[in-house]
Amino acid sequence: MGGPRGAGWVAAGLLLGAGACYCIYRLTRGRRRGDRELGIRSSKSAEDLTDGSYDDVLNAEQLQKLLYLLESTEDPVIIERALITLGNNAAFSVNQAIIRELGGIPIVANKINHSNQSIKEKALNALNNLSVNVENQIKIKIYISQVCEDVFSGPLNSAVQLAGLTLLTNMTVTNDHQHMLHSYITDLFQVLLTGNGNTKVQVLKLLLNLSENPAMTEGLLRAQVDSSFLSLYDSHVAKEILLRVLTLFQNIKNCLKIEGHLAVQPTFTEGSLFFLLHGEECAQKIRALVDHHDAEVKEKVVTIIPKI
Repeated sequence: MGGPRGAGWVAAGLLLGAGACYCIYRLTRGRRRGDRELGIRSSKSAEDLTDGSYDDVLNAEQLQKLLYLLESTEDPVIIERALITLGNNAAFSVNQAIIRELGGIPIVANKINHSNQSIKEKALNALNNLSVNVENQIKIKIYISQVCEDVFSGPLNSAVQLAGLTLLTNMTVTNDHQHMLHSYITDLFQVLLTGNGNTKVQVLKLLLNLSENPAMTEGLLRAQVDSSFLSLYDSHVAKEILLRVLTLFQNIKNCLKIEGHLAVQPTFTEGSLFFLLHGEECAQKIRALVDHHDAEVKEKVVTIIPKI
């Protein structure tokens, strides 16, 4: 091939070759050292997987690339996007196991230490989805104390606080790790009384988990709780809150009974939840709810009244 046209084809070939080399660089720069090379058409860079345009469920190799990116980058924008992508993929049971097997749980959990509150929230959200897997809970439990500290020392009603409470709720669905919250029960009631509606509901979900376990009953009853707690039994309280505080009362009463007999009761101090739930004011408030306008609330009250 000769002349100007031949020279043009050669130049075009060089440009195409340079472009292909750049594509190969982009596709391979996020891999762990020693990873198997993939074909250009079948691979995406780790950053590409976080840009919001990739809707497919990630496979093990893609999740590994994403975890490496999360571990290696200091760019807060990329960290947040990677956590969102991991969190979304952790909603699938198969990926919950894969992420654990790839060593991903500590990588994600490390980001709850981040100074950026949005990154902390996204890390907690990812752990929330991962915690649905019981085997994952064994690895996540070592972060419970830190999550509690963040929940109770951080801004009230914040996204971080709500995400932390949700994670603690997931971690206490079974009795296995509930004992780790013993020293935080009074703090939970404080957040319950001061938080907004969404925060109240999430705290109550957590308290209900604890209240179903007889081993946690004494710790709940010993908690120092402000008397304003009884206002949650007023008829004007939102149904989603009212039903849960009624169930809390019911669960604790049930746990106090062992084969039809009251369990041995230790000495409880004044100002404890025990004194509030066993006082006449609480009994009067619950009895008054028998005339509540909502049928579900009335039904719950009817089952509780014999226990008062």
